[in-house]
Amino acid sequence: MTEARNTTLSIPVNELDHTIGPTLASVTVVNYGDYQCPDCRGRHRAVERMIEQLISDVRFVYRHFPLVTVHPRALRAAEAAEAAAAQGKFWDMHRRLYLRPNRLEDRDLRRYAQEIGIDVRRFDDEMANSTYEAQVLKAYHDSINNGITGAPTTFINGVLCSVSGIDLIAAVKATLTSL
Repeated sequence: MTEARNTTLSIPVNELDHTIGPTLASVTVVNYGDYQCPDCRGRHRAVERMIEQLISDVRFVYRHFPLVTVHPRALRAAEAAEAAAAQGKFWDMHRRLYLRPNRLEDRDLRRYAQEIGIDVRRFDDEMANSTYEAQVLKAYHDSINNGITGAPTTFINGVLCSVSGIDLIAAVKATLTSL
C-alpha cells in the first residue's frame, strides 16, 4: 500500500461518493482504489469480507484513484463504474471490475454492463462520449491535492489505516468495540 501524506481524511464523505451501509453508522471506511491495481484487488477482497460481516454497522465508501500512468485501463474502468452508477448499479459493476482486473477492455466493460442489466445503449453512448472522464479525473486530482499519493489508501473514521487484508477487518471491529 502506498501511504498518504496526511494521516486524516481531508475530503469529507459527500454526495459524490459511492457508499454502502448505514448513513449514520458509527464506523465509516473510506477506500481509494484503482481497478487495475493488484494491491487494490487484495484490499477489495478484504473489504468484501468486511461488508459481509459488518454491513449493518459499517458504512463503506469507495473513491476512484486510477493510477493512469501505471494502469492504462484504470480510468476507463472507473468511467464504466460511473456509467453503471448513473443507472443505480455502481456496486454491481464495481465488484465485476475487481474480480476481473485483466479484463478491462471496452468490450469487457460492455459485457459487464449487459450482465448487470443496465441500459447498454445508454452505457455505450456515455462511454463513447467519455461522459464521466472529467468527473473521475477531477476527483483523482482533488485527492492528490489533499494528500492521497497512491492506491489502495484506506481511512477508518477519518484516520489513515495502514493495515491490509484480515488486519483491516480486525481494525474495523476494534473501532466498533471501542465506541
